[in-house]
Amino acid sequence: MGISKSIAVVAAVTFLHVFAFLLAIGAESRRSTGKVVPDEYDERTYCLYDSDASTVYGVSAFFTILVSQLFISGVTRCLCFGRVLSAGGARTCAITSFVLAWITFLIAEACLIAGSVRNAYHTKYLGDYTKHDLKSCAALRKGVFAAAAAMTFLSLVFDLAYYWSYTRADTGGWVKHHNEVGVGMTDYGPDVRSREYNDNKGQVGGPPV
Repeated sequence: MGISKSIAVVAAVTFLHVFAFLLAIGAESRRSTGKVVPDEYDERTYCLYDSDASTVYGVSAFFTILVSQLFISGVTRCLCFGRVLSAGGARTCAITSFVLAWITFLIAEACLIAGSVRNAYHTKYLGDYTKHDLKSCAALRKGVFAAAAAMTFLSLVFDLAYYWSYTRADTGGWVKHHNEVGVGMTDYGPDVRSREYNDNKGQVGGPPV
């Protein structure tokens, strides 16, 4: 795998994960909050919610990290459908990082979609719901999108470790084969060819008289 291609893959995955991380942080800071306000037409009170920008950020982060994970899985053929990796520590590290990357990715996605749906539910529906004697307004629990941001960052770390280990294990077989060929060519050097030539010349000339 070429160096330029590897740099492009690392840059793309890093950019997408960092962008998703920032979107998750933005979603956490823009969570919908509600306040109890009196109805202007009667004595009832209801919850008035602010903007649902947090939902937009959360959904955007969900699809951004999804694209990043699918991209690196496609490049490496999801570890299962490509060439057999050479045995050694690099392959073990690649497998471990691959599993951890997917676990953190799935947790991040679950937090993002759950937080976005819950935040949208409060904003879209409870804002128009009237009830007597409201004391407070329901809102998305603090920390859901923050957890998603943390899992997104860990997913980036494991994805980069997986790709680095994968490229080492993927080229290990070629390097080993190249070295074996080089050793064979060294054994069959000029001295060996000279000895074989002299032996053949002696056999053609026959035994001395």
